[in-house]
Amino acid sequence: MTKKAIAEAFDRFAKTMPEAATELHFTNPYTLLVAVALSAQATDVGVNKATKSLFEIVKTPADMLALGLDGLIGHIKTIGLYNSKAKNLIAMAEILISDHDGIVPEDRDALEALPGVGRKTANVVLNEAFGHPTIAVDTHIFRLGNRTGMAPG
Repeated sequence: MTKKAIAEAFDRFAKTMPEAATELHFTNPYTLLVAVALSAQATDVGVNKATKSLFEIVKTPADMLALGLDGLIGHIKTIGLYNSKAKNLIAMAEILISDHDGIVPEDRDALEALPGVGRKTANVVLNEAFGHPTIAVDTHIFRLGNRTGMAPG
């Protein structure tokens, strides 16, 4: 695609979805981080169902640790890979408390150092929670970008 064609495509995207945002439900940067971590290989609808009751009692990393692994599993067992995700979320809460005073860092490297957080999750959190101009790129978007010539390699 030419630069002009790419610009035209993005203009159409902006007109179609002027207020594009995640469909995940969250109340703060921490609950967003949890929801996005749970969304790997799951649907947003499924994650929202599981987090509805979870986020009534978990709003901070300290709340997550108070809930504990077994309590967390009780809330997310409908989501695929829930055992490993639960372990990651507990470890993540511990690190957020010990290394970041219980606050979600506004830094890509610090986010990606957390268990269960990769570049896509970090980008969603940076964009949705902190307003950074990032784009979450999954396998499908990566492939589409390459096939259309919108993004190299």
